[in-house]
Amino acid sequence: MSNILIVHRFPMEPFPYLDWFAGHDGDIVLLADRERMERFGERVPTTDLGYTHLEVLDRFEDDLVIRRGLELAAKFDVEHIVALHEADVVNGAVLRERLGLPGPLPADVLPYRDKALMKQLAARAGIEIAPHTLPRTADDARAFAAAHGHPLVFKDRAGLNSIGVRVLRDPAEFEPHLGRTYAGGPREDVLLEAFVPGRMSHVDGLVAGGRTVLAWPSQYQYDLSAYASDHGPRIDLTMEPDDPLTDRMLTLTDRVLAALRTPGGRLRDFAFHAEIFHTPDDRLVLCEIACRPGGAKIREMFTAMFGIDPGEYSARAQLGLPLPGLEDAVAGGGLPRPRVMSGQLLMMKRQGLARRLPEPPPDPWVERFWMYARPGGIVPPAAGSSDVLTAVVASAPDRAECERRLRELA
Repeated sequence: MSNILIVHRFPMEPFPYLDWFAGHDGDIVLLADRERMERFGERVPTTDLGYTHLEVLDRFEDDLVIRRGLELAAKFDVEHIVALHEADVVNGAVLRERLGLPGPLPADVLPYRDKALMKQLAARAGIEIAPHTLPRTADDARAFAAAHGHPLVFKDRAGLNSIGVRVLRDPAEFEPHLGRTYAGGPREDVLLEAFVPGRMSHVDGLVAGGRTVLAWPSQYQYDLSAYASDHGPRIDLTMEPDDPLTDRMLTLTDRVLAALRTPGGRLRDFAFHAEIFHTPDDRLVLCEIACRPGGAKIREMFTAMFGIDPGEYSARAQLGLPLPGLEDAVAGGGLPRPRVMSGQLLMMKRQGLARRLPEPPPDPWVERFWMYARPGGIVPPAAGSSDVLTAVVASAPDRAECERRLRELA
């Protein structure tokens, strides 16, 4: 077996790599992020926890991650890089390129990180996207607003986790935002697009050996970008197999994956998270897609539905390890169907002192429960759409019952 370097910009609990790679007889080196652990109330490890080497960086900045990754790769004779966080997809690819290691290179993952390139490739394949522009100046943005009207959506061209997304509903919001955005002069890193009405859905799954072997759609029952102001329950529900949207969502996602595939590229084993608008007039409009596992508790929803964690299986696929339960799909058979419906209930962080915490819900249909606070601890404000205070994953025989259970619990 080969030696592995894991670039880990996450808390520790949801990613038990040693369990995922049980039986692996090579070195496993973990480069971790102190801030993510502390933000989720975890104690920073003082030992290697069973890893060959575990190192925690105080600042998980790209240049530091790459520099230290190169040093660790040389020290431990690393042969594989695993990087599952969206902010590290490119870092992992850069490390592979510099070290001559197998797996995707920067050119392979760029269509998933550069939203402008992503939309260009999707549109070229006949996939509907929102009208958009890359406004270098405030006047460029004003010209787009004059052509398309409000609301408009500003976002980072390489953003993630809904950070920096702003829905500007009228000129009174638009002009002050332009002043802040362009205070330092022209920019190349922002995207401005027309607002697409309708419910946001997402399709998550796994590609192994270049073939989609797991995929299923779900639908947010909330506004993803309102994480900083939304203090109510945020519920996400999987779609029924006989929902007319289910097959349409799966088909569209396969078209998007094909459109972003680099000819001769090396991105062949990865989890994906696609976000798609379903408009009131029944159109499907691509928002964006990422080549990493879904955030919040989407992976745990899949574990409830299929007994499979897309994060674990994407890492195993990259290393050429078996994928139990997906043998038929890997061999070219059909995608597995869910055994139950599932959903997640999220409550966002908001700043304050945690005086007391609720008990975990005792309901038998609660698959998992998380509380990211301690009595007497200070809770910071939410830093992104996955930065939750508490979360629940539930299952039910059908979507309606799953929603009823989650809303009752909320």
